[in-house]
Amino acid sequence: MKLYRPATILVGVVFVLVGGLTRLATPDQVYDEQNIKVVSGTIGQALDYAGSGSTVKVTRIKFARSVLDSTASDDDKPLETNGIYLAIEWDAVRGVPKPDGITPTLMSDGGSVYVPVQGVSSSGMDFPDAGFAKSGTLVFEVNPADMKGLTLKLRSLMIFNAYNSSIQVDLGIPTEAVAQQMVDTAAPEYVVEKSVTRVES
Repeated sequence: MKLYRPATILVGVVFVLVGGLTRLATPDQVYDEQNIKVVSGTIGQALDYAGSGSTVKVTRIKFARSVLDSTASDDDKPLETNGIYLAIEWDAVRGVPKPDGITPTLMSDGGSVYVPVQGVSSSGMDFPDAGFAKSGTLVFEVNPADMKGLTLKLRSLMIFNAYNSSIQVDLGIPTEAVAQQMVDTAAPEYVVEKSVTRVES
C-alpha cells in the first residue's frame, strides 16, 4: 500500500480550501450553474417550489406610502418612507415533504435589490403543516425611481442536496411610465394583516 507524506496531503487540502473560497467569492457564477432550477411566472400563477410538491402564488400587490402592523397598539404610528412601500400578498400550499426555508428578495431591471422591511412582524413567508395552506404578506421599501421590471425572487437552498430551486414572479411593471402610475395611485396606508392558515381545499 502506498503511503503519502504529510506535506503532500497538506498541499491537497490547501487546493481544496482555495477552490471552495473561490466559489464563495464569485456567487454570480454559482447561480448560473445547471443544478439550479428557475421557475418563472406572473401574479396569480401557482408555482412549484423546490420540487417539493408545495406551491407559492402571488395573489396581489399593493403600493402604499406607509404601513402599519395589524398587531400594533393604538400608540404605535405607521412606518413612513421617503420612497414607497410595496406589499406583496401571497398564498402558499404545502406538499407532503417539508420545504427548505425561503429567502425572498425583490429585484429591478436597474439592478436594485430589496429585502423585506424590519419592524413589521407580520411581513414574511413560510409554509404551514402538510395538507394546509397559508396566506400572508411580504413588505418591501423600494425606490420609486427604480421600479421597472420588479421581480420577486424566492430562493431555496438545499444545503445537503446538489439541487437548488428559485421562483421568479414578474410583478407586471414593464415601463417607467407604469411604475410612475403605481406611485401616483399609491394608498396612504397599508395595514399588514396576520398570516392565516387554513385546510388546503
